[in-house]
Amino acid sequence: MKLSYRELNIPFEYPFTISHGRTKTHQPSLLVALELGTFTGFGEAPAIVYYNTTVAQMIADLESKRTLVEKFALIDPERYWHYLHHLFPDNPFLVCALDMAAWDLFGKMKNKPLFELWKTKWENIPVTDYTIGIDTIEKMVAKMQAKPWPIYKIKLGTEEDIAIVETLRKHTDAVFRIDANAGWTTEEALHKIPQLAALGVEFIEQPLAKDNWEGMKILFERSKLPLFADESCVFEQDVEKCYGHFHGINIKLTKCSGITPAIRMIQKARLLDMQVMMGSMNESSIGSAAIANFLPQLDHVDMDGPLLLSEDMAKGISFDFGKIQLSGKPGLGIMLV
Repeated sequence: MKLSYRELNIPFEYPFTISHGRTKTHQPSLLVALELGTFTGFGEAPAIVYYNTTVAQMIADLESKRTLVEKFALIDPERYWHYLHHLFPDNPFLVCALDMAAWDLFGKMKNKPLFELWKTKWENIPVTDYTIGIDTIEKMVAKMQAKPWPIYKIKLGTEEDIAIVETLRKHTDAVFRIDANAGWTTEEALHKIPQLAALGVEFIEQPLAKDNWEGMKILFERSKLPLFADESCVFEQDVEKCYGHFHGINIKLTKCSGITPAIRMIQKARLLDMQVMMGSMNESSIGSAAIANFLPQLDHVDMDGPLLLSEDMAKGISFDFGKIQLSGKPGLGIMLV
């Protein structure tokens, strides 16, 4: 295989803020390509500061082992993931980008979209939410009104959380999902969740710190709303830890190190009778297409990255008031623009 890559730095439509005052105006990412004969597969990994991952580090790691990355004979993407996992044990984001490219390449070689390779049908497709980042209440209302949508994911973790949702609720009957990004204490969550339930919230994502298992056990037993793990469920081994503490998991391809482990995480969650969501880390349509191929296997999805960014790198996904359609082309189903 022949490896190439490109550094991306795509601006957000609006500055994107989550709990603890973390704000971004651009999303840096690494785009990788694996070429074999007449076929090229693409993968993407966004760089996330609070996971101590930068594009520069991904490129440095990639260059240090370029020859080994290229020499693998791609017969099975799962075998390639295991190879990459041992090659870059401390860089799951980079492994994700390469794993995604390998699956895209493999799908193109087999002339099938990934969801067909996985023996799923394009049916029972969940609707994606649209995320409203933390801002002044007035600006959050304006963002929502500028994007009429059936489901909103609202970032919280402020002293005004209830006032924010109360005000937003006055302007729409849409479904609300709350993502606290580990921004609450146990006591805050116990106080806020009943109020949010009364405001028509569907579920809560990561209310407490990722390692507050004692607090999550209390919430799990007392919460009026389903609870989904995000920061508490990064890798495969975390799925079982979340059982009895969360009602479902939110899988992020970038964090778990790619498509291959995500397949196994879904299987494990189903065995534990847990709900499965897949979430965005502000990927362009390249990474979002990988999420889209999982849609027939998901209960919920948050893949609004292309909607939050002001530019895109690919085409092949369409959004119609939350409904998602793929091009049906082989592999990820996208084409670079």
